[in-house]
Amino acid sequence: MNKRVVALLGLVLVLAGAWSFDLFAWLDLDAVATRWNDLVAARDAHPWAAAALYFAIYVAVAGSSLPGAGVLTLLGGALFGLLAGFLLVSFASSLGAVLAMLLSRTMLGGFVQRRFATQLATINDGVARDGAFYLFSLRLIPLFPFFVVNLVMGLTRMSARQFYAVSQLGMVPGTLVYVFAGTELGKSLAGAVGAGGTAGATDAGGFNAGAILTPGLIAAFTLLGLLPWLARAVMRSLSARRAYRGFKKPQRFDANLIVIGAGSGGLIAALIAATIKAKVFLIEQHKMGGDCLNTGCVPSKALLASAKVAQHMRDAERFGIVPVQPQVDFAAVMARVKAVIAHIEPKDSVERYSSLGVDCVAGRATLVDPWTVEVEGRRLTARSIVLASGARPAVPPIPGLDAVEYLTSDNVWSLAALPAQLVVLGGGPIGCELAQAFARLGSQVTIVDMLDRLLPREDAEVSSYIERKLQSEGVRVCTGHGAVAVEAGTLRLKGPQGELQLPFSHLLVAVGRKPNSEQLGLAKLGIRTARNGAVEVDERLATAVPNIFACGDLVGPYQFTHMASHQAWYAAVNGLFRGLWSFRVNYRVVPWATFTDPEVAQVGLNERAAIESGVAYEVTRFGFDELDRALAEGESEGWLKVLTRPGSDVILGVTIVGPHAGELIAEAVLAMTHRMGLGKLMAAIHVYPTMMEAHKMAAGSWRRARAPQGLLAFAGRLHAARRG
Repeated sequence: MNKRVVALLGLVLVLAGAWSFDLFAWLDLDAVATRWNDLVAARDAHPWAAAALYFAIYVAVAGSSLPGAGVLTLLGGALFGLLAGFLLVSFASSLGAVLAMLLSRTMLGGFVQRRFATQLATINDGVARDGAFYLFSLRLIPLFPFFVVNLVMGLTRMSARQFYAVSQLGMVPGTLVYVFAGTELGKSLAGAVGAGGTAGATDAGGFNAGAILTPGLIAAFTLLGLLPWLARAVMRSLSARRAYRGFKKPQRFDANLIVIGAGSGGLIAALIAATIKAKVFLIEQHKMGGDCLNTGCVPSKALLASAKVAQHMRDAERFGIVPVQPQVDFAAVMARVKAVIAHIEPKDSVERYSSLGVDCVAGRATLVDPWTVEVEGRRLTARSIVLASGARPAVPPIPGLDAVEYLTSDNVWSLAALPAQLVVLGGGPIGCELAQAFARLGSQVTIVDMLDRLLPREDAEVSSYIERKLQSEGVRVCTGHGAVAVEAGTLRLKGPQGELQLPFSHLLVAVGRKPNSEQLGLAKLGIRTARNGAVEVDERLATAVPNIFACGDLVGPYQFTHMASHQAWYAAVNGLFRGLWSFRVNYRVVPWATFTDPEVAQVGLNERAAIESGVAYEVTRFGFDELDRALAEGESEGWLKVLTRPGSDVILGVTIVGPHAGELIAEAVLAMTHRMGLGKLMAAIHVYPTMMEAHKMAAGSWRRARAPQGLLAFAGRLHAARRG
């Protein structure tokens, strides 16, 4: 007979038996208190039979994932005492857990593993590597219900033998505390019976906790409340011992903190350490300032600025000026980009950071042990380490790509001449920004993405709007097309209509960024990385080695310069004050912007994310074609969209498409950070005429849509009466 059929029949028989013998009526404290005398009499008359029956019932309840295991555990202590109750509960709960796990595996395990094979690959690897430790943590710290752990672990590939052994050991502390609470409960129930009446009964027949509360029972339940905290401390200690096993901690340290990587995250982490007078080493193998200064934010925005001037020259007619076709000196444009970098560079230089108290070290850093870093043969030690090595452009495995000198956001700045035919592979923010910039400077540009729209993190209307804008400026957009191969100046694509060939003089790869985690020496320290190379950290940005932290693009999930700086504060402070206090990183309000023209900026939820998350919302929309300053500037394209909680002015998210969106989003970020609703935004005085008035106008639109019509009608009648 099929295993699933057998498992299903077994489950049906257990449920039918529970129903027939009215077992569900016994799985709450009311039933225990009301029938206490009967339970004690049955135990005294047939102690071995009572224990066997209790054991069987517990296994059946736990194995079928029925609610009531907590009450049964208390009952075990109350009826059989601490030692006997502990033994009965410990073995019955572990056996029942295995049955529940096997039932889950038999009914759903195979289907789940086949259906979600890709998504479960990382989980299966983690279970194979550290499954016993994770299960032990869950058993020791009951964050999740007992039955949920059983069912979920059944969907993994952990062996039943390992599951049983770890569960048996991991549940010992919790079982002891619960059984002890049960013994105190039994004493209280016996005392209530001795005083006359039904134990714990009220006039209404409900459980009267006040009648049986004793100092011992209060202490037992206090211990239950403290158990997760105590267990968490034990797990932290065990985890640390496990992480440091085989390594010898130095007697003295060269510094309080070592920071690897001098991008935006590393610079901030080092600056924080130096500011509070800690000794800090900052190690960088390339250029100070990282990608943002040298190959990312700064050069791209400088290039976009030049491209915008060229576009204004073409569009000058709408300002009453005769339009001209710009004569682009590409070498001069790139010289300006380099000049902007050079102007900002001193702020991130070795000289400046050295003057602030940071010891800057040049070279590639490798972790030797949890406290030691080797740089070009030199070994440095510190009590804590912050990893901030950033990321690099991801390069997809396209046949023939390695045979051409393709461009990325790293090396595009070395171009000496304007590309004649530029194909941009990737329709995310980097791809869209550079595609528009080069098109405005005079390149023939095609942007390609395998997804069905550009900027997939944005709402569909935003993607469509930016796509139309790019097309209006001559950019060819090929969404829904995957790259097949690169052959002799041609990119072969496969899309809905078949194969397409795109000739190019230059190919720019902009399909995302890959964390720089390979050369840090993480594996020998047991520091785990995700499949994309991102370092795995906890809510305090600590890695599997408690004194090593990570931040920025190396971690994610938001690969933004401002997020790297935000995370760096937490990583540095938690590293410097580890063991004294720590902070959980705050991702509640995260803004970002795409600097196309018009710009796109967002904070909180957009409609796409709200729908995917199942969050109810209301939409208020304000178009820039109603904003006086936007009309005066000739930049009335775009809109501001606010998502609010239904029936409330609480802001769930803001999306802005339009001029200066990256600046305008700041007011929404401030409002959401300090939990200010649209009512307070509307009450704030805004300078007229400014773009920032869009927030006040949107708040006004929200208010008018919810105006109390009945009250307004009454006010109208009142004013009419006062006119006589």
